[in-house]
Amino acid sequence: MSQLSERPEKPVVGVSMPHESARLHVTGTALYTDDLVHRTKDVLHAYPVQAVKAHGRIVALDTWPALAVPGVVRVLTGADVPGVNDAGMKHDEPLFPDEVMFHGHAVAWVLGESLEAARLGAAAVEVELEERPSLIALGDAIAAGSFHGARPVMRTGDVDAGFADSAHVFTGEFQFSDQEHFYLETHTALALVDENGQMFVQSSTQHPSETQEIVAHVLGLHSHEVTVQCLRMGGGFGGKEMQPHGFAAVAALGARLTGRPVRVRLNRTQDLTMSGKRHGFHAEWKIGFDSDGRIQALDATLTADGGWSLDLSEPVVARALCHIDNTYWIPHARVAGRIARTNKVSNTAFRGFGGPQGMLVIEDIMGRCAPLLGLDPMELRERNFYRPGQGQTTPYGQPVTHAERISTVWQQVREDAALTDRKREIEAFNATHPHTKRGLALTGIKFGISFNLTAFNQGGALVLIYKDGSVLINHGGTEMGQGLHTKMLQVAATTLGIPLRKVRLAPTRTDKVPNTSATAASAGADLNGAAVKNACEQLRGRLVQVAGTQLGVNASDVRIVDGVARALGHHGELAWDDLVRTAYFQRVQLSAAGFYRTEGLHWDAKAFQGSPFKYFSYGAAAAEVEVDGFTGAYRIRRVDIVHDVGDSLSPLIDIGQVEGGFVQGAGWLTLEDLRWDTGDGPNRGRLLTRAASTYKLPSFSEMPEEFHVRLLENATEEGAVYGSKAVGEPPLMLAFSVREALRQAAAAFGPVGVGVELASPATPEAVYWAIEAARGGGAARDGDHAREGDAIRIDASSASHA
Repeated sequence: MSQLSERPEKPVVGVSMPHESARLHVTGTALYTDDLVHRTKDVLHAYPVQAVKAHGRIVALDTWPALAVPGVVRVLTGADVPGVNDAGMKHDEPLFPDEVMFHGHAVAWVLGESLEAARLGAAAVEVELEERPSLIALGDAIAAGSFHGARPVMRTGDVDAGFADSAHVFTGEFQFSDQEHFYLETHTALALVDENGQMFVQSSTQHPSETQEIVAHVLGLHSHEVTVQCLRMGGGFGGKEMQPHGFAAVAALGARLTGRPVRVRLNRTQDLTMSGKRHGFHAEWKIGFDSDGRIQALDATLTADGGWSLDLSEPVVARALCHIDNTYWIPHARVAGRIARTNKVSNTAFRGFGGPQGMLVIEDIMGRCAPLLGLDPMELRERNFYRPGQGQTTPYGQPVTHAERISTVWQQVREDAALTDRKREIEAFNATHPHTKRGLALTGIKFGISFNLTAFNQGGALVLIYKDGSVLINHGGTEMGQGLHTKMLQVAATTLGIPLRKVRLAPTRTDKVPNTSATAASAGADLNGAAVKNACEQLRGRLVQVAGTQLGVNASDVRIVDGVARALGHHGELAWDDLVRTAYFQRVQLSAAGFYRTEGLHWDAKAFQGSPFKYFSYGAAAAEVEVDGFTGAYRIRRVDIVHDVGDSLSPLIDIGQVEGGFVQGAGWLTLEDLRWDTGDGPNRGRLLTRAASTYKLPSFSEMPEEFHVRLLENATEEGAVYGSKAVGEPPLMLAFSVREALRQAAAAFGPVGVGVELASPATPEAVYWAIEAARGGGAARDGDHAREGDAIRIDASSASHA
């Protein structure tokens, strides 16, 4: 086992413990960025001037009426920017635009002595637009040929030969919804100029280093003149990876121009109408199976709704392509990706980062094709799993390590959930309940861990030991409730061999650990944990030298366990506090900068080939639902999950992440239905679901009545920090099981063997129309694509063609 993976005697990692800020969260004493406003003197409040058209050139912008409003101090416009008027890394996102690109686009910001004064001032600003045609619906953008960014193509094998060898070929289309992050804390920033003229920005950001970079180039400064700090976030889910930069830049610009602290805090409606979502996708596909139901070939085009600017759409599409195989070996494939440009908010990262969209396409295909092939969906899925020892690689050329875990977690869920017995019970229930049906589905996941951009796979840390033996750690990751800080405390205590109570963690800030990557891609613990471990190993190496001298033994024979240094085979010992004090008087350095870079990665973006991921995470989930045939309303009766996190750094944290990810995924797939005004009226392009009253989020009522989650045992991941694996993103895709169970329940209202198409999100309305289609028992001709919600009934033999 590698040094990175090996655990010492009595490790603190692997111990279940609560989140390090849990007590602060539940008592309301945890500080977030906006809480700092009340601790800061003379703060000005910023309020956006939002355009009310989806697309148009700004002809005139009159700010003088705002300045007449009592309490208004200044109006920020593009003329005030001393550096680069752009808030994006692609230089396609003007901070103050000349052209409105979506309904709600901020064209100016008003600074006021109070939030109300700023609001009234923003309402007084007069904006004259020359309205231009807009593209709102993804389908309209595709029809108009409105695309931007890279258009990658992933190829493997010989697709034409694969289809020629297929006994069954099916085609189809699938369009599915975007998703709102709906973090509890909206976008927030607080900027001030310190006594040295340096810009200090408190920001709710997943990527402080990039926020620092954008603020610096907007202000025309160097990065060392800007410090960004993130205390913690009230949720991020990817929505605070790129999107906070512009809001932080507005606050910083206001502070630079007025000399006073400036606060930007969006209310919920502003956050919903100004910030990007998960990308909605359209997929067009053709798939071939052999006579045993094994995939032979796949030809697909995935189109993401990128919104008005690129943001992170290119890597999102790349990851979608990399995950379209999910757990299935596809010997021949051609999958193309493209980004539609629409007049909507710029869509961005969201938990899974394109992976869920790619995986949903193949899972929808499997769910739709199983009845056409005369196979049980579970059987069809299992027949197509990657198998160990077969030399199988992904369509982009990466070997699938630990492929046996795909079947292992699958079989464990089958056993834990007693699926064979429950399927019989459901068949009996459905036979005697004409107006209520149940469905049961089992789905698996394979999710690659690392940033697709190799350069991002690095992490840094700074660890300080004080003379009294207490330890302070700084690392480049940010805490958004996922428990990263808890894990870093456990890693530091384990590596140093001391009790957890001796370790404290400092807020994330760019003047302590520079050039950090975003806390994203589920890589936060991998990158920062390895960096913290590296720094602590440097310190422990120095301290065992001191201990060896004190104990009269070779340093290699010294072990530090539970805060005591002991020598192997000897009776002497030295307490941690005494050891540190001795080291100080011997002038031994008691601070260390740690660093980690993920090895073994290589990626050719043009050829779309390589090994972009350090490893794969695996999981499986079984979900049982009950559906009302009159309304399409449903409830989740039971969920069973087995998930692979390697050797967990913090089991309680990881189980919570699995549960939360699953519920968020179920929300995306069954509830959360973003709607935009696509009509030609005056509100064209306006987001209609602008609040929790119109955008339905999962709540207690949507939780499974029985929810069983366990972590895969004996699953050490060689080459990862203490043998652990990432946990943040992969569990979201376990919710595919709920959608597939709804498909099974809807089909149960029709004749045996009927298949149904199911919209996503599968809202009660969508489920109702699927039920109606199943009752009709309609059939489609070979190769036909049925309309969304239509039933399909094709005998496997009748579907055969080359």
